[in-house]
Amino acid sequence: MRRSSGFTASFVAAAALASGAPAAAQTIQDLQAMSIGQLESIDVTSVTKNNEALSDAPAAVYVITEDAIRRSGAASLPEILRLAPNLEVDQISSSRYIITARGFSGNIADQNFANQILVLNDGRTVYSPLYSGVYWDVQDVVPEDIERIEVVSGPGATLWGANAVNGVVNIITKKASETQGGLLDITAGNLEQSASLQYGGQIRDDLAYRLYVRDYLGGDTELANGNSAHDHWSKPQGGFRLDWTPSDADSLTFQGDAYSGGENQPGLPQNAITGQNLVARWIHGWDDGSSLQVQSFYDQTTRGTPGNGHFDLDMYDLDFQHSFNWGSWNRIVWGGGVRFSDYRIDGTASLFFVPPSRTLGLSNAFVQDSISLASELTAILGFKLEDDPYSGATALPSARLSWKLSENSLLWAAVSRAIRSPTPFDVDVAERVGTAVALNGDQDFLSATLVAYEIGARTVIGPQITLSASAYYNDYDRLRSVEITTGPATVLNLTWGNNLRGHNYGLEAWADYQPADWWHLSASLNELCQHFDFTPAATAAFIGVSQLGDDPDTSATLRSSMNLGSGVEWEADFRYVGTLPNPHVASYVELNSSIGWQMTDRVRLALSGFNLLHDRHYEFPPSEASAVPRSYSVGLQWRF
Repeated sequence: MRRSSGFTASFVAAAALASGAPAAAQTIQDLQAMSIGQLESIDVTSVTKNNEALSDAPAAVYVITEDAIRRSGAASLPEILRLAPNLEVDQISSSRYIITARGFSGNIADQNFANQILVLNDGRTVYSPLYSGVYWDVQDVVPEDIERIEVVSGPGATLWGANAVNGVVNIITKKASETQGGLLDITAGNLEQSASLQYGGQIRDDLAYRLYVRDYLGGDTELANGNSAHDHWSKPQGGFRLDWTPSDADSLTFQGDAYSGGENQPGLPQNAITGQNLVARWIHGWDDGSSLQVQSFYDQTTRGTPGNGHFDLDMYDLDFQHSFNWGSWNRIVWGGGVRFSDYRIDGTASLFFVPPSRTLGLSNAFVQDSISLASELTAILGFKLEDDPYSGATALPSARLSWKLSENSLLWAAVSRAIRSPTPFDVDVAERVGTAVALNGDQDFLSATLVAYEIGARTVIGPQITLSASAYYNDYDRLRSVEITTGPATVLNLTWGNNLRGHNYGLEAWADYQPADWWHLSASLNELCQHFDFTPAATAAFIGVSQLGDDPDTSATLRSSMNLGSGVEWEADFRYVGTLPNPHVASYVELNSSIGWQMTDRVRLALSGFNLLHDRHYEFPPSEASAVPRSYSVGLQWRF
């Protein structure tokens, strides 16, 4: 099941919540002054939809802070996400990335794509319901506006719904009141250039706004012989945020973005990408600590190549959640929502969808109770019922146990269920070879299921050292497979099935060490073992289980962050990525480094280098990816 059309490549080229009262924002100076132990007290919301200190969150959660983002020199969201040790980030072209947690990176040649991680951007779900994956080229945020990114590895379906199978990425941006004044941010380099201009102000004491425009240009990656891959691209965008706090109990946020760009495709016209989104959110809090949130968003996306297919997608979403204390030992959060996705796909003569358009409806209701069994022991029981357009009502339960051994040490365990819902790409897709249709979606396609078992620990050893480790065992069933059906003798008829199953297990660990007030060190290690096979009903087992993903068994990082005085910062980031097994890609070690100089309160200069150890390297098989070259950039930030 291989494709070569530009429309096909366009179609499948591979957060943010406001849950209750948001955590207090930290200034850059505050973050720089914090010890590692103090950083563990930063609030997170993605694990239980309640504010809780990172040190108390019973999950494998890592927080990318604004300080880490600034130091890294990264100018795009996928490169920022490399800072999370519990994510696998692979660049496959100038504009395309594969980002996963705990495996399942997909196999492009077999039309299987990374689609088991849920991404939220300020409460707006950004996965595409057309194939459950994320178009990373259109996910962009001004780096200076990011307050934090919470990365949870492991299922989060009970709270976040279908497709939160192997992880949740939750991008949370700053309120408009925290970005007052003007900011000009320019980055220029041999592989990427970006420029953003924004201004924040106050209309009234209780009403703040932020406006921005941004442009990003990605340069050509390279072929194995060093020649250009001719895959450069650009994407201008702009947007706004409005925050109104009419009382101490209420806050209202209204924000939106719009973009339009083009991606070069050798031998084809440019792939055009356009879209816009609007988010409205109201939060009300009561003196007893309870809160209510109502949120709605609209998201419009258009992608395609002139004369070679395109699609239009409109998403409408409304949800609410209410959290409150019930007695002295129950903290309950409950809610629900509806989403409608209206799409039309104009395919090609060889690749098309039957029917070409649908309106998909998704609804859900959930409840979660955090029960204090003792002062040190908490049980968290959750249940979601989700009704999707293809598989109907599905139960998504979870149970967690959190044991606070001491003020600085936490043990936790969890068991949860998640699904990857069917999509039009699973059910309605068709491909024609000559005059015969040789590929059909499966009208009876089922949701892939996961039952996950996790155990973890987090501890702070004095103010200098923190450790976090988690182990998991994931049991998967009804995974998507390629099957053979009867058809014309001259054509090999293929369809999707649910005849792959198996399990994976692994270890995720990271540690931070502060040998001096001016120096932080961090390290991480991921180990992944996978065992999958076919059910007796499978008809195309010869294609192999590699269609699920091409993932390294081992990856590791080592990062050094130094404040050298006189406003100078130095960041060095080594990463090791093990061998990809099938198709084979050699392991590699690379180094990113950035030096920043805060010249004045208003002006900052930075010099950054990426992939400094080699002229180029592959992060995915050369048959499906181009090589990532060594690159550098110079950045200027001016506040006015």
